[in-house]
Amino acid sequence: MELEFESSDLDQWKTALNSYISRIQTLNNKKDLISLDEFYRQNLPSLIHQRNPNPYITNAELSQLMRWKLTRGKWRPRLQAFVSSLEESLVKSASQKAFQSLPDISKAVCELTVLKGVGPATASAILAAYAPEVAPFMSDEAMEATLGKSNDYSLKQYLFFADKLQTKAKELSSKGDSFTPSDVERALWSSAIGYKLVAAQSEQDPKISTSKNSKRKRKG
Repeated sequence: MELEFESSDLDQWKTALNSYISRIQTLNNKKDLISLDEFYRQNLPSLIHQRNPNPYITNAELSQLMRWKLTRGKWRPRLQAFVSSLEESLVKSASQKAFQSLPDISKAVCELTVLKGVGPATASAILAAYAPEVAPFMSDEAMEATLGKSNDYSLKQYLFFADKLQTKAKELSSKGDSFTPSDVERALWSSAIGYKLVAAQSEQDPKISTSKNSKRKRKG
């Protein structure tokens, strides 16, 4: 059963969040997803915070982040090419200004979207790596679970999405377990991927069954 955004059942949310890594592993037919996800969730936040009090990301880190985003979601090679060609100084300056702008998410996103190939969704991934307690990643799956199907990836839509995830994180945290907006996003993504995997298996099973029956008949 897919997790409903409106659900207040803490156990359901914890189960979905705890299954995140296993969902990533299930999708490892996508090249390097496990290592990319470890980089994004574990290595990159540490690298950024080591540069306090003026944190920033490098061009190489942004390129790796983009690979993670496109591998976990939909592959768009032109975006990868755009960010890989950015000047190091521009990436450093834009990300420094963005991180310093938080908790003003709107201003932080605008500081990042001056970079070619960086829209609100990629900007959200950068901000979530630095401040998961403030800015969630704007994934397709979490967006659909929260706001319904939409091709709107505007700043306005992201701010609406982020506000809803911040509110949900506070609601779940009030029940005893600490949840960040980024935890909410990962739980929604994990649940949506799990639901798709089950649906895909259900579609395959009748075909497999039919194939086996045909073989038995031929043998008889």
